[in-house]
Amino acid sequence: MGYFEVGKIAGTHGIKGTFRVFPTTDDITRFELLKEIIVELKGTQETFKVSKVGYQKNMVLLTVKEVTDINVAEKYKNATLLIPEEKALPLEENEYYTRDLYDISVYTTDNELLGTITDILVTGSNDVYVVSKQGEKDILIPAIKDCIKKVDIAEKRMLVHLMEGLR
Repeated sequence: MGYFEVGKIAGTHGIKGTFRVFPTTDDITRFELLKEIIVELKGTQETFKVSKVGYQKNMVLLTVKEVTDINVAEKYKNATLLIPEEKALPLEENEYYTRDLYDISVYTTDNELLGTITDILVTGSNDVYVVSKQGEKDILIPAIKDCIKKVDIAEKRMLVHLMEGLR
């Protein structure tokens, strides 16, 4: 069974063991839909029951039934929060899971192979795909409709329009 990462524990909030979570999901309200969460730390996974979800600025405040003390919560700092694949939110048309884009082949509209996606930079306004090809300088392609023309996850192929100055 596969998992999706939805956040990282950045620290604690209050003295009762609430986790301060940096969300790594587009929709932070998705935490409200969870009955339980898998916490992975140093290769070990534990499942916790979610009892309360709150928000503070760009962070999620997550209270779980099994952790009721700040000293216990501190031990989970830097842990990754996971959910099973089947709990993932359904995708809209022209939406993709970020993890499915890694190693996808990127071609121009003229069918020139630019390379493969090796990294995805989250900039705030839009993601930027890092396209790498052996022996060549990386190309940064913004994930906007003007550039990304077609994505075929099954074929592991992306068609892009290279705007002026992207090479």
